[in-house]
Amino acid sequence: MQRYFRYAAKICRAILLPCLALIVSTPAYPDARNLAPGFTNLPKSAKVVIMPFDVELFSISGGGVAEPKADWTAAAHTHLHAALNGRTAELALQTQEFPEKDADELAEISTLHAAVARSIAFHHLGVGNFALPTKNGKLDWSMGDAVKPVLEKSAADYALFIWLRDSYASSERKAAMIALALFGVGVPGGVQTGYASLVDLHTGQVVWFNRLMRAEGDLREAEPAVETVKALLERFPDSK
Repeated sequence: MQRYFRYAAKICRAILLPCLALIVSTPAYPDARNLAPGFTNLPKSAKVVIMPFDVELFSISGGGVAEPKADWTAAAHTHLHAALNGRTAELALQTQEFPEKDADELAEISTLHAAVARSIAFHHLGVGNFALPTKNGKLDWSMGDAVKPVLEKSAADYALFIWLRDSYASSERKAAMIALALFGVGVPGGVQTGYASLVDLHTGQVVWFNRLMRAEGDLREAEPAVETVKALLERFPDSK
């Protein structure tokens, strides 16, 4: 049975990954595409507040329905906190975490970030004729005055927002993948999608942005979560 799982996974990956590449262009971009015009690095004295993670994990049913899994999401939060603490230490950043108890007060800001991040991923880092002419190919997005409450509560200079959605094939979904793979039909399993944005709290400008879209990764375990954070924060600006 394990041999069939591996066979099905290879076929599904061979079909799914090229499709994702067409949609979101997975190859690495030049650093300039991840940075806002005029922004090159963080000042040495800059303070960065880590915003509460916007994370949710799902199980994919046999019929392809994404079902939220609260226990997986809770585990992901724990692993992401540890992984991000380790990564920011490696980057020598001065960070503080925004209190979880105050997260509900700023729920609208988190929702706004998700909308802005999706827009950047689609219009700036996507492929096809979806680029906005007014942007001239530049990372020119802002959250405006909406981030002022974060500035007032944290006294930080920048805020790091992280949005992640991860899904995993259930046993029923895996059975469907195996059955259809035998006929040469690829049925996708889970997909990991993530956005990370560094926002200047004084101006609201998104000064750095990166995203993930891939058919791999696992936030339910500590070690894979470390790899996800590393990938999501790839090309993060240096502190000088």
